[in-house]
Amino acid sequence: MMILVLLLLMGAGVSLLLARGRNGVTARDDEALADARADAQRWYERLGGQLVNLRDDGSSARQALVDATERHQAAGAQLARATTVTQFRLARESALEGLAYVRAARTALGLDPGPELPPLAAAQGAGRVAEEQDLNGYRVAPQAGPSTPYYYPGGYRNGRPMPAGWYSTPWWKTALAAGAGTLGGMMLFDTLLGHHHHGGPGGPGGPGGFF
Repeated sequence: MMILVLLLLMGAGVSLLLARGRNGVTARDDEALADARADAQRWYERLGGQLVNLRDDGSSARQALVDATERHQAAGAQLARATTVTQFRLARESALEGLAYVRAARTALGLDPGPELPPLAAAQGAGRVAEEQDLNGYRVAPQAGPSTPYYYPGGYRNGRPMPAGWYSTPWWKTALAAGAGTLGGMMLFDTLLGHHHHGGPGGPGGPGGFF
């Protein structure tokens, strides 16, 4: 009888420990999810506020503002559907991409671009355009101009680094039109899964310039 009581008590103790462990994991998961949601929401709202305060005056900032608005819409849609940490991180990346376009638009308008942004996952190691040149079949420049009216915040195409700068052609629109979500979102997803193999900050161009 005593042995049976001891076995029952041991079983109850093990069940209690397991329940506490499960509750602890759930609490940590809930906290991580709440943090990811709040972070994504913060950048989304900041992007919306920036767009409200900027007006398209018909200058070279127009396309950058259009792209920033697209990123704002994409981030809002992603936030509405997000149920996991990864999905909220994708929404955050879309919002940060939008803010990168806003910074470019402000620069084109002759305004202070504002504070630096957290690095984009998609742009890791891609660098920035340091001078006007031909790159991978496109004309690129560090500033907007008649031949380079399209801003790109940096990333990769077919494994080739495409630095942040102004481009002659919005080649990245093809990926967006294909319904795959934002280009940065796709690359961030690869990063989160451990498949991002294009190199780190020491890659082509480095963090400060390209070529």
